Amino acid sequence: MPRDKVIATAGEALADVRDGASFAVGGFGLSGIPAVLIEALHASGVSGISVVSNNCGVDGGGLGVLLADRRIGRVIASYIGENKEFARQYLAGELEVELTPQGSLAERLRAGGTGIPAFYTPAGVGTAVANGGLPWRHAPDGTVAVASPPKEVREFDGVPYILERAITTDYALVRAAAGDREGNLVFRRAARNFNPLAAMAGRITVAEVERLVEPGALDPDHIHLPGVFVDRVVPLTPKQAAAKYVEKRTVIP
Repeated sequence: MPRDKVIATAGEALADVRDGASFAVGGFGLSGIPAVLIEALHASGVSGISVVSNNCGVDGGGLGVLLADRRIGRVIASYIGENKEFARQYLAGELEVELTPQGSLAERLRAGGTGIPAFYTPAGVGTAVANGGLPWRHAPDGTVAVASPPKEVREFDGVPYILERAITTDYALVRAAAGDREGNLVFRRAARNFNPLAAMAGRITVAEVERLVEPGALDPDHIHLPGVFVDRVVPLTPKQAAAKYVEKRTVIP
């Protein structure tokens, strides 16, 4: 029997989240972020969470809201981006940050979702990514309190590669343009960035969808993420679905 995965509100969908949980969160900058789920997570009051995301939102937006209230203790991301508070907390030793190459981050999430424990990649060979020593946490005086460990390097056909471990998290939060009650999802344009990969990595994946359709309404050839990876579907209101976020508004004359 098909399973109806729809839950009425984001708050209900995240009711079982506890302090210290880990989250893979979709989006690139503010494009395609699960804004409603992030707001619900903030409202829940949980703290000490770990976040895996391409970046950590912006000041006052996206994951930046959780960061500003000191709810996040550790971040795995590819860059700090447009978030001054993210940079401040990292440099002040208030936040642990594991910076990783963007392509490696994407593949670590995908590997976690497909049951592959680790993989070799040339990205980072000959740098601190491979050799270790990247600051994960600073001390208050600016020295390095916790540094990244060295990674295994192995040659294939005379070319060196480093071993990267897969990522899995307790939860994944994503946003889709359309989804059905069984959790099959379709993403729109730039929002099809880290969302499918984050969804795959979560043990419990929650998707907010701008348009909810009945099973069978989505063309199977156009489904970007099958429902096997999705556990809970939250339909957005028209107002929530219409809300789109950008880092900087640009006007072209």
